[in-house]
Amino acid sequence: MSTGSRNVCVSGVGMVPFAKPGQSEGYEKMGSAAARRALDDAGIGYSDIQQAYVGYVYGDSTSGQAALYEVGLTGIPIVNVNNNCSTGSSALWMARQAVASGAADCVLALGFEQMRPGALVNQWEDRISPTARGEDIATAQPGGDAPAPMAAKVFGGAGVEYMKRYGISPEVFGRVSVKARSHAAKNPLAVFRDPVDLDGVMNSRPIWGPLTLLMCCPPTNGAAAAIVCSEEFARSRGLDTTVRLRAQSLVTDVPGAFDGDDMMKVVGYDMTAKAAREVYEASGVDPLDIPVVELHDCFATNELITYEGLGLTPEGTAEKFILDGDNTYGGRVVTNPSGGLLSKGHPLGATGLAQCAELVWQLRGQAGDRQVEGAQLALQHNLGLGGACVVSLYERIG
Repeated sequence: MSTGSRNVCVSGVGMVPFAKPGQSEGYEKMGSAAARRALDDAGIGYSDIQQAYVGYVYGDSTSGQAALYEVGLTGIPIVNVNNNCSTGSSALWMARQAVASGAADCVLALGFEQMRPGALVNQWEDRISPTARGEDIATAQPGGDAPAPMAAKVFGGAGVEYMKRYGISPEVFGRVSVKARSHAAKNPLAVFRDPVDLDGVMNSRPIWGPLTLLMCCPPTNGAAAAIVCSEEFARSRGLDTTVRLRAQSLVTDVPGAFDGDDMMKVVGYDMTAKAAREVYEASGVDPLDIPVVELHDCFATNELITYEGLGLTPEGTAEKFILDGDNTYGGRVVTNPSGGLLSKGHPLGATGLAQCAELVWQLRGQAGDRQVEGAQLALQHNLGLGGACVVSLYERIG
């Protein structure tokens, strides 16, 4: 769990609009554009960056260099990061550690992805899948041998498990997608901004188990970046110190994750709970005091179980939490004001840093029509199977 000894500020953020595969520039152009936007937002040049951590999943080695060489050639360390869907937040975690420890004063975290249409598939067929443990459990479920994307079987299986435990209907998951689209309608950087109603979600194409097409995030292209500085460095340069990364935790799968057939464990519920607990303990913050959260809604089922994993509502109460509107504006906490992965899109390497950008804008009061009024704290949750979960707590200090 990362606390560090120095205050760490996010002094600049930037992202490019997400787009469907084939409808954007290449990864190197998207990545360099996001980096430049973050540098411009911070008010510094690339020559001020001392280290860079660059995340992507689908790309050859040193793609991070290819993107940042478009910005400049300064000889700094550039580390390429791949941690599945939590790649962007893993790059951010590494950047924060470098600054908090004193190894660097000003670091760039960048994430991008240039994806292909369709469901995620393993790229290497001549070796074991790194997610084979969970895939084997998913395949052994009733209906697990049906033709469907593996990710849908895994996260759909988690939804089936939750339904069995607490007796909810698939429509509860559908309401998560309706909420996501209503938020995305106010986000010009999101891919899918047209509102949908519950009938539209439930009547969209069945995918697996309780999941329909509109409960599944789309593969997209995109890039996002953050400038992470020590508070001393930021103040000495007159940079923005409004937003501080107060606590952060990166957790991998815990004992028991693949014992038995509990699909909620397979999709990282316990990782989420452990990372969140470590962040709350390190910061002294109660999750009920957090007004805005960006969480990993790759599937509507995962958003619902993550409410409980993060402690936003007690176990077994997510249905009431949703039906009462406590997950949106006018309720207790606004979840995914950006529209989340379900609507904004999920370019794997960029997702965590896009979440970061949204929360920085929220805490600065720069989120426009999406603004959560008076937000002083913000929580980020980014999950990757295989596995890794990063939970980050931001606070407004200026």
